[in-house]
Amino acid sequence: MRIAVSYINGMIFPHFGHSEQFKVYDVEDGKIVKEAIINTNGQGHSALAGVLHDIKADTLVCGGIGGCAIEALDQMGIELYAGVSGNADEAVAMLIAGTLPQINGKTCHHHANHHCGHHCGH
Repeated sequence: MRIAVSYINGMIFPHFGHSEQFKVYDVEDGKIVKEAIINTNGQGHSALAGVLHDIKADTLVCGGIGGCAIEALDQMGIELYAGVSGNADEAVAMLIAGTLPQINGKTCHHHANHHCGHHCGH
């Protein structure tokens, strides 16, 4: 299993679409066997879903996320744990233990008037 977390300075970054980094955890037999931090190169909402697909992430843990990004992740088969805050390592430990609450709906509402065809990169 490969878990990606929207990431900044040890914490879960609060807005998926503005994530400049993901911390990626490879998990085998319930244990983290590898960790890495990857830069997104300033990608926007839809492109970030593509970054996760390209690195073969199975699961995303993030803070706020809008509906279009959720649709993109769903189409790529990436499981979502949204609306999460706090320490990234602790959230992943909870996910592995099966105690991280799963919210897979929209948690970012400033995109209410956007259409999924937009390419918001700011």
